[in-house]
Amino acid sequence: ELPRLESLIQGTKTIIKNFSAAVKAINREPKHLIKYFTNDLGVPITFNDSKLVISGKISENQLNQAFQSYCQEYVLCHECKKPDTEIIERNGVKMLKCTACGALNPLKKIR
Repeated sequence: ELPRLESLIQGTKTIIKNFSAAVKAINREPKHLIKYFTNDLGVPITFNDSKLVISGKISENQLNQAFQSYCQEYVLCHECKKPDTEIIERNGVKMLKCTACGALNPLKKIR
């Protein structure tokens, strides 16, 4: 079960309150998800004290859509759809390795 992001808007910034818990639940580096969000949402992002601060007003629905698409590509196994995966590097290519079924899939590079 993938977590849902909880956010609140303060002025012109959006704060994801449970960011640390979310990255821990999906077993990914915070930097990787931050890079994806920065690219996907097209806004500057800072991370401090387990909270993610996004410059701009982003709805919770939009955040969760971006999070779900990140999980589809970089967390869930492309074969068995389980979240028991890790990102490894083979010959300079980042791969998604499933510890449940053993599948290995190349990952798209986050620009």
